[in-house]
Amino acid sequence: MVLSLTAEALAQRIVAQTADFVLLDKPAGLSFHQHEAAPALFPLLRQVLGEDAPLFAVHRLDTLTSGLLLIARHATAARELGQQFAEHRIEKRYLALSDRQPKKKQGKVVGDMVAARNGSWKLTLSRQHPAITEFVSAGDGLGGRFFLLRPHSGRTHQIRVALKSLGAPILGDLRYHPHSPPADRGYLHAVTLAFRCGGQAYCYTCPPNFGQRFLTAAAEQAYLRFGSEFSGPWPLTV
Repeated sequence: MVLSLTAEALAQRIVAQTADFVLLDKPAGLSFHQHEAAPALFPLLRQVLGEDAPLFAVHRLDTLTSGLLLIARHATAARELGQQFAEHRIEKRYLALSDRQPKKKQGKVVGDMVAARNGSWKLTLSRQHPAITEFVSAGDGLGGRFFLLRPHSGRTHQIRVALKSLGAPILGDLRYHPHSPPADRGYLHAVTLAFRCGGQAYCYTCPPNFGQRFLTAAAEQAYLRFGSEFSGPWPLTV
């Protein structure tokens, strides 16, 4: 998907803004880095906040992933938030959709992740430094499955690889689902983020607003089963 986005449009996607951080609803298809003529996140955000605005990335979302993205506005906040991400003390939840049925409908995916070919990753049976992902799921009424996922670690492509390992790769994710049916986006969205900054606790939820299959009546029913705020106590049972 080739994304066309202006600074004005990105400004409308700011979920929260304090002296310490900016929280964005990142659109699917937007990269951190400039790729030829395609827009990139930080140059656009600096147009919104000012060309000299200090911005510190404390975590990342893949280009295909939409949803909540936290950016620190000064070095002290960057250290505090970065340490929480490194120590896995930030609550993150994601929504995903697969056109396939998983090997199991809820539970955990646990295993080490190792580099594969061409920038991909794969899950192994070893558990020396495992990536851990909890999940629940609900049918989409079209033979596929919605997932609410809670990663306990922050490995590259963790959720994408976890769902592939379940036999339910993400719809529209051509890296891990090369035989995906045509889709208007990669169906992965960061829906919940909870963290502390400057002595204050924050919790935000942001349901997806783009992607035909994310906006159906079946999707709304799945979200209700997951909990309408996506941030209730875990473990969930659906």
